Amino acid sequence: MKHSTFNLNEQNQKIESRIVVALERISEAFRVLLWNESKENSLSPIQIQILIFIHFHDLEKCKVGYLADEFNMTKATISDSVRVLLSKELVTKETDPIDTRSYTLSLTDEGKKVAKKASFFASSIEQPLEKLTQEQKTIMLNGLLGLIYNLNKSGIITIQRMCFTCSFYHAENGIHYCNLLKTKLAESEIRVDCPEHEVLKS
Repeated sequence: MKHSTFNLNEQNQKIESRIVVALERISEAFRVLLWNESKENSLSPIQIQILIFIHFHDLEKCKVGYLADEFNMTKATISDSVRVLLSKELVTKETDPIDTRSYTLSLTDEGKKVAKKASFFASSIEQPLEKLTQEQKTIMLNGLLGLIYNLNKSGIITIQRMCFTCSFYHAENGIHYCNLLKTKLAESEIRVDCPEHEVLKS
């Protein structure tokens, strides 16, 4: 029978298990920081995440269906959160003239204020990373991107706007290239969330 990653004997024998547990510890830190930010604004963590997402992404992505895929939740769950944000006048909605069941979300002035402040909730996690060397940061980024890419391929993570899943991305002999920017990309320049991302056709 396969051992659990959280079995201490398993952890001590497999570096993969220790990496998973380390990632789980970091995810706990994210949850705590996000929860503290949401309590301060009398919102739920997902409502804070929705505000931050709308603040930094184009209108085409600010729809209930897209948000549901982005956060791996049902449309009903996202719709409930959006209703609260509408009632608190943090977002407004504009109905699609072609499909009246669909609408786009935008931040109100108050919503922008809350989203801007909340977007710094993870800064205390970024600070220790600044102490790493450039080489350490590049290795860590590449490892995480590879993990995210494979989780996306296996269907555990849904939407990804990273270079590896983009139709503009090309790699040959270890050289990364962006056909949109017409330039080579250093390993440290590979993007996790690119505004120009176009889904790679399978």
